[in-house]
This record gives sequence, structure tokens and C-alpha cells, in this order.
Amino acid sequence: MKNKETVPEANTKSSSTKDVGAVVNAIQILRHLAHAEAPEGVAAIARATGISPSSAFNILRTLHNEQLASFDNETKTYQLGLGLSELAVSFIGRSYADLIQPELERLSLNHNILVALWQVTDDAHIRVVARAAPPIAHVNVALGTRLPELVGAAGRCIAGLRQLPADELRRRLSRVRWENPPSFEQFQADAAEALARGWSMDRDHLYRGVSMVASAVTDHDRQPRFVISAIGISAQHRQEELEGIGTNLHDTARFVGRALFPQGGGRKA
Repeated sequence: MKNKETVPEANTKSSSTKDVGAVVNAIQILRHLAHAEAPEGVAAIARATGISPSSAFNILRTLHNEQLASFDNETKTYQLGLGLSELAVSFIGRSYADLIQPELERLSLNHNILVALWQVTDDAHIRVVARAAPPIAHVNVALGTRLPELVGAAGRCIAGLRQLPADELRRRLSRVRWENPPSFEQFQADAAEALARGWSMDRDHLYRGVSMVASAVTDHDRQPRFVISAIGISAQHRQEELEGIGTNLHDTARFVGRALFPQGGGRKA
């Protein structure tokens, strides 16, 4: 894992863009309808989304015309339309790793750091199922790499979510090999902090000279299903920079979790 490789530099800068308000509002309305328990009228949708009734009406009418929302003329209410299946059909058959890959690429380019997606397995391990490498010298982690689930920054996130009794946590940690192991009390405190803020850091503990930041993707039961981690050479990344990466990883992990494991929200018959 500590092998380093150099790749040609590339221009990673992109021009700043400004969101289109009408598009943002349309997406907000679609997300609201996706979680609504029953079809809703314009006034209710406007209140829930904070969009003005006139704008909500125009957006909903357009979504209906494009079959992304359906309108019940009798009850004057809207719900998601069949046209959404046309957009979603390209996702069918694609793995979670394929769907998350663009987010890994974005994070890697924005922070010039290797970003890996770890799948949490049923036998208390994590396995790399996708990765994105930066255009600079970096730590290399191969696809298929498999480690005990409590290693490094990922392990702190998982431990926090597992809420293991102290004796069980101590037993599992005894199986993890560290170059510079933290004390049990420090790991336990780090796991609690990871649970509170949504991300964790390992700086020079699992491997000397390597820093890791991670955030877990959780399902609807708040159990870890994936972990997104950024792994870099410690000398290349300042502490405050790694903390910023942690915040961005957490934002991405929450977005991915909402997309892959939506919370409840089925419609009533």
C-alpha cells in the first residue's frame, strides 16, 4: 500500500459556474415528491420547499409536460411521473462502485489526493472496490485490497457507528497491525468523535508517513455499507487541509447514502 507512483501532471482547474435557479428548484421539487407520503398540491409543495407558489406551479406544469411529474386533475395534486424511469433506466445493472466513481474522481482532482471506495463486508473487513488517483505522486492502493474493518481512519468511522462494547472493541483492535498504534483510549475517543462529526483522520498511525481521512456511507439503519477515504503522503497535506477534506468526504458520503439507501418515504395506498 505504501508504494508511490508518479503520473503526468494535468490541469485540474475548472472555471467557476453559477447554478441555474429554476433547475435547482425543479430538482428540489422532485426530491420532495420522492419522499412525500402521498400526492400533494401546489400550495403544499411550495410551503415544503420554500419556493414561491407561482414558481412552483410553473415548474410543476413543466415537469408534468415532460412526464417527470404526473397531475391528478380531480384532486389537483402532483406525484412523480413515469418519465423518470426513462432517465433512471441507464443505471439498471450498474454497480454501486460505478455510480459512485464520478464522486471519487471529483474529490481526487479537487484535493490532489488518492480517494478510495471501501465496501464493508459481512466478515468484518473492508475491500477497495473503486479508486481515483490524483495527477501527482501519491500513495497507491490497489483494487481488491482487503483489510480488517477497524484499520485507520475508516476503522474509527466504523467503530463509532458499530457502538461496540469496550471489551469487544479491544478484542477486534488486537487483530489490527499498526506501524505506530494509537492507545486503546485514543482510538475509542477518535471513534466517538468520528460518530459526532461524520469523519475521522489517521495521521501516521497505520503507516508512518501516510495520512488518511474517511467518512462512512450508511444505510437506512445507520450501519456502514461503504467508506470513502482519502489517502495521501503526510508531507504533502497540512492538518487543516486534511480537515477540509474530511468535511467534503462527509458531505459526499451523506449524498451517496441518501441516493443509495433512501429513508422510508413510500407512498400510502
